[in-house]
Amino acid sequence: MDISSKLLLGVLFGAVGLGFLTYGRKQKAIVPLVVGIILSLLPYMIANVWMAVGAGVILACVPYFIRF
Repeated sequence: MDISSKLLLGVLFGAVGLGFLTYGRKQKAIVPLVVGIILSLLPYMIANVWMAVGAGVILACVPYFIRF
């Protein structure tokens, strides 16, 4: 994959992460807050595009299955 794929994934996961971060902060829910922070930082931590997609999809599904 090329740099445009990484850029698009970074914007996508950053936007989803910002949504979870905002929701978790307003609702005082720890799981969406932590997932939002991790999703926002995910493009900086994982260089491989396919690993980033897998990790991002799994992390985006975590708040729906784990609730505190």
